[in-house]
Amino acid sequence: MEDSSNGIMTDMPPVIFGTSCLGNLYQELPYATKLKIVSNIIRETGGKAVLDSAGKYGAGLALEVIGQCLRDLKVPRENVVISNKLGWFRVPLKTEEPTFEPGAWKGLKNDAVQKISFDGILECHEQGCKLLGDGYSIDLVSVHDPDEYLASSKDPADKTKRWNDVVGAYKALHGLKKKGAVKAIGVGSKDWKVIRELNSKVELDWVMLAVSFTIIQHPPELISFIEELNRKKIRIINSAVFHAGFLTGGKFFDYRELDPSSPGDAPLFQWRHKFNEICRRHSVSPSAACVKFAMSAPGIVSIALNTSNPDRVRENAQMTKAEIPAKFWEEMKSQGLISRDYPYL
Repeated sequence: MEDSSNGIMTDMPPVIFGTSCLGNLYQELPYATKLKIVSNIIRETGGKAVLDSAGKYGAGLALEVIGQCLRDLKVPRENVVISNKLGWFRVPLKTEEPTFEPGAWKGLKNDAVQKISFDGILECHEQGCKLLGDGYSIDLVSVHDPDEYLASSKDPADKTKRWNDVVGAYKALHGLKKKGAVKAIGVGSKDWKVIRELNSKVELDWVMLAVSFTIIQHPPELISFIEELNRKKIRIINSAVFHAGFLTGGKFFDYRELDPSSPGDAPLFQWRHKFNEICRRHSVSPSAACVKFAMSAPGIVSIALNTSNPDRVRENAQMTKAEIPAKFWEEMKSQGLISRDYPYL
């Protein structure tokens, strides 16, 4: 069978859209708002929208909403690519709130349990397809946050077992790809070193970096790995490049609320202050600068952006088109805000 991953990954648009808001992350949005978000995504992406979802997003609620919205909007199947990060399986809600991420998801009627193994990942995929519903199918699959699964190990023996679980899950995904049930296999992780180790154990078509390669942190070791992935023609999607909104003015950095009076947190506030000053001097949007940097290294084909505001969809879709003057990057380097020897800007 011809490898279907080459075409779908080569044709990825510069912006793909996360869908955690459709699963009620932090707030319960009305269906009309969710429908408007999806409608605007379809309109702004010009006929090839990529929606990135997960069984973890609202215990599968996001997948249900995606399917319902696409059917209500009568979106042609060929105009949308759906990515599903696998590893969480919907189960009945038996407690006052879901147990899988307490406090994060609002108004859910279901809970979720983790299933990372050969059989478990197939169960997650089958359930995801059912939640999405008729008329649409899942094109891109991955194991969701294997770094967190591995980090939960109790001892070295348990970690070895968990690695076997992850590798087994990928064997199952490759079986789905061989049958033509999915088109490309990847991995998303906040710990890029787990991606590097996984890349040595299984074949990947794409990777999603999260809170790893950003304007504020881009270690040489990671840049070398990105270059290696590019040589192997493994496509890279970059996500969470605002560090949970902190770089553009928010209170949270990688999902932890910062304290400006804390000695450990103060340098981050200082960095942001200098960054905003340089942005003002060069009339550059901080968010555009973050996105431009996040896509500057070779092999990064797309940026994943997320919004719960329908009116922000157009801004996100246009983010990669912003023009950033060379003098902005020169000052960022001279002030030490990005590495002086960073080669791609």
